[in-house]
Amino acid sequence: MLFFYNLVIHIYAFVVYLISPFHKKARKMVAGHRQTFDILKQKIDKDADYIWFHAASLGEFEQGRPIMEEIKRKHPEYKILLTFFSPSGYEIRKDYPLADVVCYLPFDKKRSVKRFLRLVKPKMAVFIKYEFWYNFVNRLYKKNIPIYMVSAIFRPSQMFFKWYGGDMRKLLKKYECICVQDNNSARLLSGINIKNVEVCGDTRFDRVLDIQKQAKQLPIAEAFERKAKAENEHILVAGSTWPKDEDILIPYFNMTTDLKLIIAPHEINEAHLKYIESNLQRPYIRYSKAIPEMMADYDCLIIDNFGLLSSLYGYGQMAYIGGGFGVGIHNVLEAAVYNIPVIFGSNFKKFREAQHLIEQGGGYSVPDYQSFRGLMDEFLQYKETLDASGWHAGNYVRSNVGVVQKVMQVLDL
Repeated sequence: MLFFYNLVIHIYAFVVYLISPFHKKARKMVAGHRQTFDILKQKIDKDADYIWFHAASLGEFEQGRPIMEEIKRKHPEYKILLTFFSPSGYEIRKDYPLADVVCYLPFDKKRSVKRFLRLVKPKMAVFIKYEFWYNFVNRLYKKNIPIYMVSAIFRPSQMFFKWYGGDMRKLLKKYECICVQDNNSARLLSGINIKNVEVCGDTRFDRVLDIQKQAKQLPIAEAFERKAKAENEHILVAGSTWPKDEDILIPYFNMTTDLKLIIAPHEINEAHLKYIESNLQRPYIRYSKAIPEMMADYDCLIIDNFGLLSSLYGYGQMAYIGGGFGVGIHNVLEAAVYNIPVIFGSNFKKFREAQHLIEQGGGYSVPDYQSFRGLMDEFLQYKETLDASGWHAGNYVRSNVGVVQKVMQVLDL
């Protein structure tokens, strides 16, 4: 098994290098890997104590971020090393101000692992969610450096629970503690005799609560909201939408005069924006062209820039989260934290928070236009249904916060 694992790592690294001239993501990864050891040599303070966080990509970074922030708040004497595997995480967060050093994680080859740990010498290592790198974990364990996994989630399909997963099962025992998101994960691990487990929850709940507290005041959205309230209308905030989502949302909006729409598409290229505009039959304006004084003239606000969506949910009474008719739904918690019901398409089975929202009465899956229309009609007609659904959505978030403090106790920090 270990021979096969190491062979796969070497083949993967070779393939990434081979395709890099023709593949943008691979090219960035190769360039980043070339800089890793230079970055460590230049920036690592040999006299400092480092806590090393590793995130595969941007989503995992967001799960680790509230823990890093809490460590910096409580223990400014520690420095943080942050590594990424994916360019989509590194390119966006390479300048994250609370990390003292940010770089790519070298491929999990024995020689690279030894070199990496000689330069860093971390006080502890924290891997986020799914990162099980055999050679890194094995080397850390041999050097008596505590290893933690946070916001982890396990499924029966993973190799740990297969007949051929013996070596990987042994690896799990080398973690000081595995902080899992739910009881199901803990039960799975218990079934293979892994006892170094704590059910702490998902740090994303703490993160979305922090994001809500830091929400931006948006004068354009405020003016849009004032007009809606004055006319006794509701606002639907549609976030991270794709064309298949818009094919459901926009026809309903066109025919429903007591509804206003804020739509933030996942892709804001000109072709997509024009596609949205071509389907709208009511007055609309792009955010980049709007000023507060003119918002009374429009029924739809199209968000054509990034960084506003998590604040925009606060101006709605309902939220629609895109991606459920294709790649999978985007972040439902960012909307639910505002105490509004969350609607999404049918591809949600792999997203436990969406399933839990449905179970608790704050989330709704709509497989087609007719389902969406029926649900929206009910929300617009019955205020008590809308309010109750929103309460359940917000309560789901509120009842799951406090994860960061549980993790901090596990880390003994």
